Amino acid sequence: MEPVTHFLTGACLGRAGLNRKTALATLTLTLAAEAPDLDVLSSFGGPAFGFAHHRGFTHSFLGVPLDAAVVTGFVYLVWRLRGRKLKNPNLPPRWGLLFLYACLAGLSHILLDFTNNYGVRPFWPFSERWYSWDIVFIFEPIMFTCLLLGLIVPALFALIDKEIGARQRGPRGRLAATLALIAIVLLWIVRDFEHRRAVNALEARTYNSADPLRVSAYPDLANPFRWYGVVETTNFFVLAPVDSLGPEVNPGTTEGDTLQIRYKPEETPITLAAKRSYLGRVYLDWAQYPVTETETLGQNGQASPEGYIVNFQDLRFVQTPGLLTRVVNLFRRLFGHPPGESSILVAEVELDQNLNVVGDVKGTGDKRIVVPEPGQRK
Repeated sequence: MEPVTHFLTGACLGRAGLNRKTALATLTLTLAAEAPDLDVLSSFGGPAFGFAHHRGFTHSFLGVPLDAAVVTGFVYLVWRLRGRKLKNPNLPPRWGLLFLYACLAGLSHILLDFTNNYGVRPFWPFSERWYSWDIVFIFEPIMFTCLLLGLIVPALFALIDKEIGARQRGPRGRLAATLALIAIVLLWIVRDFEHRRAVNALEARTYNSADPLRVSAYPDLANPFRWYGVVETTNFFVLAPVDSLGPEVNPGTTEGDTLQIRYKPEETPITLAAKRSYLGRVYLDWAQYPVTETETLGQNGQASPEGYIVNFQDLRFVQTPGLLTRVVNLFRRLFGHPPGESSILVAEVELDQNLNVVGDVKGTGDKRIVVPEPGQRK
């Protein structure tokens, strides 16, 4: 999930009652709920290195205690620098309990990331296998709204109580935060049910007289009953919109609601060389429906090309709304990377004419640059 949802989840966990056991609970839970995303710092090692380590150790069960220790240590440092000041002197910080709270918040981060279709590797480094529930979008508006209201509504009532002079008893917001967390669980139940209906609809038909070998359904940003289906057959892939209320594959005739056939690309020495690159191996380990396209460089008027660019793409994100690309580009700008028409979910590797890896391609068009892969001499 995107960062704000993680922060809000941690805050709601604290407001739901955990903040009544120890001071600094809400702060610790809020920070720890987003702490696993510290792996974004690995992007400074290059696009391939960042991609390889995203949702790796910090998003694993083994990494949760380390994330929690970092957050607890940070909160302790802030507490000491502030002169050990607390809102309620009768409720001192219990550091062992805060560490356990931070672990709980870290696990909530893994769970939230598991619900979307990017996936997580919770058993890293013992297993590199990716797991994903595929039931919510990377940004889920309903979940976001529930969490936000769970924190804002009590503050509004607090203002009312202050105006009428009512006495405050204990930390506020327990009921609202608890209801927000319950609403998320109910949302997951509904989305899981609709997801199963969409998958069953994809499995129940043939495509150009071919039976499906494998099917998946991925969520829409706003409509909980619209899914983006990907079907694999022997010779081709099918991109198939699904209405899970029906459920119905190819629900309409408007643009974007029709079946798209994507024939499996031919394997060549060029694509095989790109797949053996560092970025190629990392991408294929993560992708569920990978396809490649090859671009020839500098062949005009020459007997042989100067090189090749092999594009890797995962079909589960081809139908994703353009909002995702805009959000991704925003984060690319924040971390000093050039925006592009494609998101970071697309990878490109450049090869020379002898099929040696030149480097990984960043950006598109005139803004395209090539950076060395990890281990290559710069």
